[in-house]
Amino acid sequence: MSLDVLTFGLNHVSAPVSVRERVSFPLELLNPALAGLRSAFGGGVREAAILSTCNRTEIYCTAEPGVAEHLPAWLAEFRQFDRQALSPHLYRHMRDDAVRHAFRVASGLDSMVLGEPQILGQMKDAVRAAEEAGAMGTMLHQLFQRTFSVAKEVRSHTAIGTQSVSMAAASVRLAERVFGDLSEVNVLLIGAGEMIELCATHLAAQHPRRMVVANRTVERAETLAERFSAGAMRLTELPDRLAEFDVVVSSTASSLPILGLGLVERATKARRRRPMVMIDLAVPRDIEAEVGRLNDVYLYSVDDLGRLVQNASDARRAAVVQAEAIIETRVQNFMHWMDSRTVVPVIRDMQHAADTLRQAELERARKALARGDDPDQVLEQLAHGLTQKYLHGPLAALNRSEGADRQQLLAWLPRLFPSRPPRNEH
Repeated sequence: MSLDVLTFGLNHVSAPVSVRERVSFPLELLNPALAGLRSAFGGGVREAAILSTCNRTEIYCTAEPGVAEHLPAWLAEFRQFDRQALSPHLYRHMRDDAVRHAFRVASGLDSMVLGEPQILGQMKDAVRAAEEAGAMGTMLHQLFQRTFSVAKEVRSHTAIGTQSVSMAAASVRLAERVFGDLSEVNVLLIGAGEMIELCATHLAAQHPRRMVVANRTVERAETLAERFSAGAMRLTELPDRLAEFDVVVSSTASSLPILGLGLVERATKARRRRPMVMIDLAVPRDIEAEVGRLNDVYLYSVDDLGRLVQNASDARRAAVVQAEAIIETRVQNFMHWMDSRTVVPVIRDMQHAADTLRQAELERARKALARGDDPDQVLEQLAHGLTQKYLHGPLAALNRSEGADRQQLLAWLPRLFPSRPPRNEH
């Protein structure tokens, strides 16, 4: 049975953060999820990879026709989410649309921040996880290799990634809206991953009074903090020290909130109504949504920052047009490669059948020569036997056909068996 390339999932456009955090896949769930996906459909899903970031959860797979309609139920069950509540947020792309979507995602055209480069690394991580889980095959391997090549081409030949307003820069803007000059504020960064590193870079450029990095593993916090002349602390110190900070930026891989309503409420009382800006870049969220209802707390989620960075300049819109043109050409190239793969088994079977006929006729000719038959007659019989067997299938099909089928065969036979033999070129 033929296989289709399929992309299925949700992103920052189709679903709010409250839904995205419920269906995201932490690293430790990727392997069992990939195994569960493939086993759930009894071989109907041959290859699979899961891309899960703060802005999207997407499943890329090669699957038999009909599998796509059952994927929402599988995702809802696996992540223990009500299917009816999940369905309105899901999208599905098949064949060339799925390929086009993969190319657009890797190139930063489908990102909350147009042209942002982090997504390419996240896709490579998703592929690596799928390979380690044994879920990758020829089709997806080829798709992702071409995806990475397209992303590189788009970034090299267009201005899509230049002057993009990053989430980190947007975080600085939000803090400046409340405090103005940031030189007198204390900043707390929770986590030690790539996003926190970007935020640290942007915030350090504003020369805040003090910056501290908090992480579950204090050694990682110290390594990052050292680069920015910042302090470091353990997450366990947050209850006692949160009130010290005016700006809090959090982005961890925790599956549960790190800062709850009670903890932040106690900190605001200790701060005596001094405002606090809290920016939650994590999915699932690190800061309970109820915190946003507290007086003097300005809480922003990843979706809030996304709205801040949506505006694109005319130059970048032109870059998008260029990028889309590159992607369209590469989509057609991939579809040609994919369609050609469906012909390979047919060609292989035809070659095997022809070789079997050839061997049989050669064996008959060898036996005739061994008996002492005239070589010219043996060659004549060999040529006649090959010709008859070569034409037997098409002629038999033509004799059995009627009506439209016969007309179709009559139109195709001259193309398959041209009257003028090909010339030998030396």
